[in-house]
Amino acid sequence: MDWTWLQANTSEIVGRTGEHVVLSLLPVLIGLVLALPAGYLVSRSGRAAGAWLAVLGLLYAIPSIAMFVLMPMILGTRMLDPANVVAALSVYAFALLVRNVSDGFRAVDETVRQSAVAMGYGPVRRVLGVELPLAMPVIFSGLRVATVSNISLVSVGAVIGMGALGEYFTQGFDQGFATPIVIAMVLILVLALVADGLILFLQRVFLPWFGLRAR
Repeated sequence: MDWTWLQANTSEIVGRTGEHVVLSLLPVLIGLVLALPAGYLVSRSGRAAGAWLAVLGLLYAIPSIAMFVLMPMILGTRMLDPANVVAALSVYAFALLVRNVSDGFRAVDETVRQSAVAMGYGPVRRVLGVELPLAMPVIFSGLRVATVSNISLVSVGAVIGMGALGEYFTQGFDQGFATPIVIAMVLILVLALVADGLILFLQRVFLPWFGLRAR
C-alpha cells in the first residue's frame, strides 16, 4: 500500500467517488420511476405477467460489458458520454425493480382492495393511498438490491472510459500497481454499505409500522 500515492491523488479520488455515487444512484431513481407504473401493470396483467417478467429477466441477464458497449450505438452518443452508463444501469435497475414492484402489488390482499372500493376510493386513490404503501416493503427490498448492484456495476464502465472508481482497476492492472485497486475496492464497498444502510433507514422512517420485516 503506497500512502504517498494516496496523498498525492486525494482530490482526484474524491472527485471519482462523487462521480461514482451519481452514476450509481441516478439510474436507480430513473429505474424506480419507470418501474412503479410498469410493475403495477404487470401485477394486473394476469397470465401475461410471467411472460413479461421472463423478458425482463433476460434483459437483466445481458452482460454488463456488452450493454455498456452497445449503448453508444443505440443512443447515438459519444463513447465517453456518461449517458451511456446511466442508460445501461437504468435498464438493469428497471428490469430488477419491475419484478419487486409487481410482487409487492400482488402481495396486497384482495379483501383490502375491495374494502377500499367499498369506502369510496377511486382507482388512482386506491392504488396510491392503499396498495402502494402496502407494497412498499417489497419495493424497498428490491431498491436495496438494485442500488448495491449498480454501485458495483459502475466499475465495469471503465471499459468505455467512464468507470469512476472502476478506472483505478484498469490503471492498477495496466501499471502493475496494487494501491489504486485496493483504494477503489474499499471505497466501493463503503459506498455499498452506506447506501444500503441509508435505504434501510429511510424504510424505517417512512414505513415504521413494518419495522424490518422486508429485510
